[in-house]
Amino acid sequence: MSEPLFDKVAVVGLGLIGSSIARGIEERGLAASVAGFDGSDDVRARARALGFCALIADTPEDAVKNAELVVLAVPVGAMASAAKSIAPYLADGAIVTDVGSVKAAVIRSVGDELPASAVFVPGHPVAGTEHSGPEAGFAELFEGRWCVLTPCGRSPEAAVGKVTALWTALGSTVETMTPEHHDIVLAITSHIPHLIAYNIVGTAADLEDVTQSEVIKFSAGGFRDFTRIAASDPVMWRDVFLNNKDAVLEVLGRFSEDLAALQRMIRWDDGQSLQDHFTRTRAIRRGIIDAGQDTPDADFGRPHGHED
Repeated sequence: MSEPLFDKVAVVGLGLIGSSIARGIEERGLAASVAGFDGSDDVRARARALGFCALIADTPEDAVKNAELVVLAVPVGAMASAAKSIAPYLADGAIVTDVGSVKAAVIRSVGDELPASAVFVPGHPVAGTEHSGPEAGFAELFEGRWCVLTPCGRSPEAAVGKVTALWTALGSTVETMTPEHHDIVLAITSHIPHLIAYNIVGTAADLEDVTQSEVIKFSAGGFRDFTRIAASDPVMWRDVFLNNKDAVLEVLGRFSEDLAALQRMIRWDDGQSLQDHFTRTRAIRRGIIDAGQDTPDADFGRPHGHED
């Protein structure tokens, strides 16, 4: 970058996403300075030791004072309290954005807490790993990923443009949609898959005694991938389901109907219908690879060495 996009950026919440944003901004010179804050004394101490921010503040006030951009990178259920904690200290015209994977509920809760002088550009980087905490972050997390912005009534075009420029500079492709559309899309592409993963891993745990631990011993690719998804931050996912309740229940109802149809095919030995269904859904996998969202390599590109 020839010059920074912002003078000062404050990141509130220093877990995987927040620490990755801070690292990416620092490494790419996207702000003259980056301040971080986290409500946990332990997380702040660990972040200081890692050194990915110019300042790890001990109070929200010190973090956001004079910041042009404030990024709320806390679990969805904590967004309102985070917004409330910074509201008295925001500079006039400061842009506030967030990283929550639910948008309609966040817009309502955060909007209620911000002062009238603040600008709000809701966002969601569709990126992450199963790891959490400041140590898990890395500057390249957002490269080749999508970031969805859902402008609201407090999102002037110039501010949307600046947030778009930030995510583009972090390596993401930015898409804009309504909050409601975002929530239904993410319910099917992210939220329901996580719910299914948590459920099937829980079922396997219940079966461990019956199978004499063979569920884990003989974990094939499918179950192994479910366990990776189910290792994600439980607080974050609790908040996602409670705050995207309507969209999740709508998609879950459709999923239940489709599952019942599969049960009927199996019960009645309807092999042709099963094959037709699997053929149609297999094409979705090809579409994901063609869109560059995954690799076609064997075993999903996992390295295989002596540790396997």
